Amino acid sequence: MKAIVSEEGVNIPQEYLRGVNVVDIRLEQHVVIVTPVDEDPILKLGTAPVETDDNDASLNHDKYIYSK
Repeated sequence: MKAIVSEEGVNIPQEYLRGVNVVDIRLEQHVVIVTPVDEDPILKLGTAPVETDDNDASLNHDKYIYSK
């Protein structure tokens, strides 16, 4: 695909960015790199809770995550 560079830059087709909300754009050795940026995983905590028999999972979640 070729694109004309205007005063504002270049448009990237939306189909190339399906499901992406934020991108990182950088120039490395004369190559433009566009990389999707994942949202902060901390902000996703609690969005998909799991059921557990442990009564203290919300207080000690690090212990349970990193001990496996």
